[in-house]
Amino acid sequence: MDALEQLGKTFFDWEAMAAVLPDLLTVGLPNTLMLALASGIIGTVVGMVLAIMGISRNRVLRWIARIYTDIFRGLPAVVIILLIGLGLGPILRQITGSTSPYPLGILALSLIASAYIGEIFRSGIQSVEKGQLEASRALGFSYSSSMQLVVVPQGVRRVLPALVNQFISLIKESSLIYFIGLVASERELFRVGNDAASNTGNLSPLIAAGVLYLCLTIPLTHLVNFIDNRLRVGKKQKPEPDELAARIGEGAKA
Repeated sequence: MDALEQLGKTFFDWEAMAAVLPDLLTVGLPNTLMLALASGIIGTVVGMVLAIMGISRNRVLRWIARIYTDIFRGLPAVVIILLIGLGLGPILRQITGSTSPYPLGILALSLIASAYIGEIFRSGIQSVEKGQLEASRALGFSYSSSMQLVVVPQGVRRVLPALVNQFISLIKESSLIYFIGLVASERELFRVGNDAASNTGNLSPLIAAGVLYLCLTIPLTHLVNFIDNRLRVGKKQKPEPDELAARIGEGAKA
């Protein structure tokens, strides 16, 4: 019983959770969303460029995209964040005078995300049947117009679930930004919970931070499942009036 009580006090101290909740909601949550959204948007744009380079007819562009992707997918996220945050931090401060680590944190997360998103886009574009491109070319479209108007939109539509999954990963990876140093007003969810846990000697604030992470990721996970199911089975069609009347008649006969 003593062990269970100790576990309860360590992980489920409701007073400690209540004390840190305002900071989690007003500081940690907005900063986490800002990091994830900004890096997700930048990563998506850069990832699309990488995908186009990866399927380009130009061998040099293909090699550049391949090398970039291999590096930023192969290195641990924390290594990239530290290299950019600690390596470029002094240079950024000299140029802009800003001491905020946020731009560098967003840059690091964007570089990581773009490598994965680029591969997602590339696989989606290459999954589109070649007949689509050939048919558009037969209608008089140029190669670039065919890619922009026919092939790429279909490829992107097919990989929407994977893109949402990548955004979920960004939400979780934003917790690594604390390695490059954050002031009190710039802390994300993990850092707020970790600071409170260090000050109180109790892990309940980290549990509270984890619950908020789940509140963000679980709905997105179900959104992924919904999008994936909708893309596979399509939207249910409403019955036509004649078909509906036939069903009513069959019911009346029964």
